[in-house]
Amino acid sequence: MTLRAVPDIFAPARLRPRDVLRVGGAGLRTRPLRVFLSALGIAIGIAAMTAVVGVSSSSRAELDARLAALGTNLLTVAPGNTMAGGAATLPKESVDMIARIAPVQRVTATGTVPDTTVYRTDRIPAVETGGLSVRAADLDLPRTVGVTLADGTWLNAATARYPAVVLGAAAAGQLGVGPGMEVYLGGTWFTVVGVLDPAPLAPELDSAALVGWPAAESYLGFDGHPTTVYTRAADNAVEAVRAVLAATANPRAPGEVEVSRPSDALAARQATDQAFTGLLLGLGAVALLVGGVGVANTMVISVLERRAEIGLRRSLGATRGQVRLQFVAESLLLSALGGVGGVLLGIAVTTGYAALQTWPTVVPAWALFGGMGTTLVIGALAGLYPAIRAARLSPTEALAAP
Repeated sequence: MTLRAVPDIFAPARLRPRDVLRVGGAGLRTRPLRVFLSALGIAIGIAAMTAVVGVSSSSRAELDARLAALGTNLLTVAPGNTMAGGAATLPKESVDMIARIAPVQRVTATGTVPDTTVYRTDRIPAVETGGLSVRAADLDLPRTVGVTLADGTWLNAATARYPAVVLGAAAAGQLGVGPGMEVYLGGTWFTVVGVLDPAPLAPELDSAALVGWPAAESYLGFDGHPTTVYTRAADNAVEAVRAVLAATANPRAPGEVEVSRPSDALAARQATDQAFTGLLLGLGAVALLVGGVGVANTMVISVLERRAEIGLRRSLGATRGQVRLQFVAESLLLSALGGVGGVLLGIAVTTGYAALQTWPTVVPAWALFGGMGTTLVIGALAGLYPAIRAARLSPTEALAAP
């Protein structure tokens, strides 16, 4: 007699991944409003984190592009203080001496004309300066500093000797004048021949009226001493040039010379922005944690409401592991919905803000994948306890529940 293997009809059926998704999604479809509110909590946290990282990255990309266009090889030399605490001066020959440094590509200067400011008319009291200054300027200032003209022309060999002036962006806006109009400088009317665009690496030029060096000496009593020397050095020799600039500009008193790198100020501002970004990321993490608590609360309530369903499934042969897997899958799906919505919302916010600021839109891939990964981890943790609690219910206890 041949013995045949009898199939174990009491063995529980295995849930395929498709079955797990279908069973987990069924619980979400029956409670759409609660699912929406819980997913919204997750979405807000993910959107906040994605938007903060995206806006910060877009700002950094804009700064990198600006520095690439302006160059990071600009160094400025200015007089400091004397040993007695007074204001120092740079020698008139400082520009020519700096130009002799081999890696220096271009050098130019401006000199502040003391006790002189610029007015729209001669009727304004002298004490009302408006924060505007008058500076003598070399002819190659725009090319060295990297500033362009918004309107009109720059000074040339002819106009630099006569009452002609180029206004910085802020000065022109404050005075309300443009090329062809006149402004009042030091008791003399000067004709505006041009207006500069904003100068990111030399913001002091924005609120200045720039006249030719010879005209400043002839009409305004300028003493000829430069107050700011702008130097462009070879990219691979910036630090070497920086180390010798003070001694070259004023060999007699190098300690009375201040040397700076304007791009460092922009980088410092970016570092400040990054610190603020860290604070916003912390707030986003708190929002994400609150969203995770909301998911956990939803899953706990779902277990309490569905005790009869759990008991029925157990009595029909579902194992504890399958019940546990069902609720974990439901929690993961709920979190994934919030994560996808949050990522899309964060990208939309970043794109809108970057477009408003005319920045390039940059959302790092690690922020997107990191946000989704964090969402799934929170979903798994939030659904773990409710899933274990559901799996521990016995069929008789669950079916007897009101």
